[in-house]
Amino acid sequence: MAGKSLQEQLLGAGIVDKKKAKKIKAEKLQNKQKAKKGQLDTQEEEARKRALQRQKEEKVEKDKQLNLERQKELEKKAIAGQIRQMIINNKVDKQDGDVAYNFTDNKVVKKMYLSDAMHKELSEGKLSLLVLEGEYLLAPAAIGEKIAEKDDSYILVLNTKSEEALDEDDPYAEFVIPDDLMW
Repeated sequence: MAGKSLQEQLLGAGIVDKKKAKKIKAEKLQNKQKAKKGQLDTQEEEARKRALQRQKEEKVEKDKQLNLERQKELEKKAIAGQIRQMIINNKVDKQDGDVAYNFTDNKVVKKMYLSDAMHKELSEGKLSLLVLEGEYLLAPAAIGEKIAEKDDSYILVLNTKSEEALDEDDPYAEFVIPDDLMW
């Protein structure tokens, strides 16, 4: 059955009758003769040209879209590289200490042990806590702010000093509760 044409196969299966097959064959023959003479119907020619033009326009639009996506991906990679370089060049060496600093990473509370001075600097907003490839690093707050402008997914802790308006009638105004209160 592999040697038979599609038309013969359809006839054999009973899907197409002989009358319709002859009609299709005659139309094919007429189209071939017109094509040889260069007399293909102008409507068919125009329809084919429009279809080709539409396909070209769609391809151009699709290519533009792909280029735009590639460009965005390259920009994203460049920014990630810059951030990585900033973190590596400006990281502060952690001094292991006995003061625990709790922070959250993806809704999971983590604990890092720091020296008393580093704990105080982190609480006061002089240092920022960053994550790079699963590793927790400390960097100056200015670097943390620059990184946060580009992509804040690297920032875990970036404390800022907030000057709260103190109520003048508050009898406990002079007793400020520290952020890093240890119990």
